[in-house]
Amino acid sequence: MEWRVPSLLFRRYEGNPILTPADWPYPVNAVFNPGAIEHEGETLLLVRVEDLRGFSHLTLARSRDGRTNWRIEPQPTLEPDPRYKEECWGIEDPRIVWLADHKQYAITYVSFSRGGPLISLALTRDFRHFERIGPLLPPEDKDASLFPRRIRDRYVLLHRPIIRGEAHIWISTSPDLRYWGEHQVLIPARPGWWDSHRVGLGPPPIETPEGWLIIYHGVRVTASGSLYRVGLALLDLDYPWRVIRRTENWVFAPQEDYERRGDVPGVVFPTGAIVEREMRQLRLYYGAADTTICLALAALDEVLEYLKRCPADPTAEVPC
Repeated sequence: MEWRVPSLLFRRYEGNPILTPADWPYPVNAVFNPGAIEHEGETLLLVRVEDLRGFSHLTLARSRDGRTNWRIEPQPTLEPDPRYKEECWGIEDPRIVWLADHKQYAITYVSFSRGGPLISLALTRDFRHFERIGPLLPPEDKDASLFPRRIRDRYVLLHRPIIRGEAHIWISTSPDLRYWGEHQVLIPARPGWWDSHRVGLGPPPIETPEGWLIIYHGVRVTASGSLYRVGLALLDLDYPWRVIRRTENWVFAPQEDYERRGDVPGVVFPTGAIVEREMRQLRLYYGAADTTICLALAALDEVLEYLKRCPADPTAEVPC
């Protein structure tokens, strides 16, 4: 079967890029790395928008089918607030989950403070009014998302701190969304591999009967710069700090011209995903070359079947 070849699991939407700077109702440099959610019968993308100063803010785009006819807010939806010092150099790369016990959407995003990037949290019911919870962890930290429900009476967060120059995906827990502990490395970068330099979470964890589906980006530094590709992992439903499977190969990589040419060439950077439950289809929204927004599609069952055939102990030391 074709999907057994990892590079064939995801297929690019024929209308890519689905959103570009030229679509924006005000002057911008780039639009990329959106958070994605379904709300009131529409697909909402909370888009990272880089202005002509080089600072980022978030703007909402809506579509009935999640592919075409996007309606973009005429003004930024969530901008850096000078009252919050951690946002002095912009906000970017949101991930969105619905927290049922709060009856609100939780948006984790990167705030750029003078001390470095860190993870901030905001809550909203309508994407018009936002309650800023503020920073969750110290800098330097990026690529974070909450799980969409409590697990063993704890909120659970995936994030990517930089510690001793190392960049792995970590997992942490909290009783109240404010105080975080039980920190541990979950998905490490693998020396010598395609994801050797750093790894970071893509979209929020996706709950499936087989486990939590994790889509992540891996970076390898090459002679011509950093190359961003996409891998998968599966976490235990009840103990998400246990990795059940992890792909050895990348499953999606820069290939098209719009992924190889832009502000940062050679980047596919997924940050939003929506599962069409009836069709069992996965929509993956990603930033291409830090310039535009694109869409890839996959059959969820084929993704899970491929993952189930991957190594059970993917973080074990591999002999040279």
